[in-house]
Amino acid sequence: MRWADLLRFTLTALAAHRLRTALSALGIAIGITAVILLTSIGEGLHRFVIAEFTQFGTNLIGVTPGRTQTKGGMGSLGSINTVRPLSIDDAVALRQAPHVRMTNPMVQGNAEVEYGSLRRRVTLYGVGAGFTEALSMRVASGQFLPDDDQRAARPLAVLGARVARELFGAKSPLGARIRVGAQRYRVVGVMEAKGQMLGFDLDDTVYIPAGRALELFNRESLVEIEVTYDPAAQVAEVEAGIKRLLRARHGAEDFTVTPQQKMLEVFGTVLDAVTFAVAAIGAVSLVVGGVGILTILTIAVSERTAEIGLLRAVGATHRQVLALFLAEATMLAAIGGLAGLLVGWLIAVVLDVLVPALPVRTPWSYAVGAEVVAVVVGLAAGVLPARRAARLEPQQALRSE
Repeated sequence: MRWADLLRFTLTALAAHRLRTALSALGIAIGITAVILLTSIGEGLHRFVIAEFTQFGTNLIGVTPGRTQTKGGMGSLGSINTVRPLSIDDAVALRQAPHVRMTNPMVQGNAEVEYGSLRRRVTLYGVGAGFTEALSMRVASGQFLPDDDQRAARPLAVLGARVARELFGAKSPLGARIRVGAQRYRVVGVMEAKGQMLGFDLDDTVYIPAGRALELFNRESLVEIEVTYDPAAQVAEVEAGIKRLLRARHGAEDFTVTPQQKMLEVFGTVLDAVTFAVAAIGAVSLVVGGVGILTILTIAVSERTAEIGLLRAVGATHRQVLALFLAEATMLAAIGGLAGLLVGWLIAVVLDVLVPALPVRTPWSYAVGAEVVAVVVGLAAGVLPARRAARLEPQQALRSE
């Protein structure tokens, strides 16, 4: 039997029972639609999280006090854990590490900012002059903090876009005096608006020198030292140089070095697993669709017994009858799968337009995989009915009419 004849016969058989064909394909279509929607949301979330972190650059390493690694046996539980704080001098010294371009000491906390009769509680960052370069931030007006000695830094402040708007309205804040805690600071710049990142408002912030922030919060240690390095350098080599220099200064590895590149790799692995998991959940619907095809084709064999007998009487072989029913099952799954792909993609596009905050991106590798799985499910579901049809003897099949 030629392929063209096989295709024509299959399409004719499906068209002859439109309602049955539509109901059979519907189960597969629903499964594919579920897979496309779930993976589109999962892939969108993946891209959203990665984009949120990469907006600060990828050649970034964070150094934090304390070591996040368990050492020793049970007997060490009662020992006193002494951790040397990270100092501004450590941040300055790290500029000498191999391949390091810039270091930025950072202190973070909440503080009340006052201008005239207006008060606002904000996230306050104590940073150095290299903050904007380290985290790819830009100043909208004025300038950022100058490269002062942090031990005697001038009382200067840079405002986030929202703080400047709330405290000064349309008036320029440059040169104005604000009160942070018990001290007065002169505003020298306003940052470009950055919006929110994972629920944190990056514009509701104020930046002051790190040395003054340590005094304000009565802290001995920096929260973090941000290090940027040459993008052409190997991360492992840069990490080793940082550890070597700080071990020499501290006498022990009482700090944690976290390259952003490695953190992004971990995020990517976790989010890929989430996308695969939701795709697997959606694929359960494909099994339900396969059961529907199995049921419909089993009934079809009973209804078309005379037709099968006639085919066998005019010379159709067991293999040809088997191929006809397998082709019908495969075609049902393929049609349902394509319909599901189209519907799922259209819903994803509509969601992306109506709900911009919900990241939706269709991963076409999963879409193609879902269609292939749908065809395989349909083929598997058609095996038993097809074998049953192929085993019918022509005399018995014709006598059933």
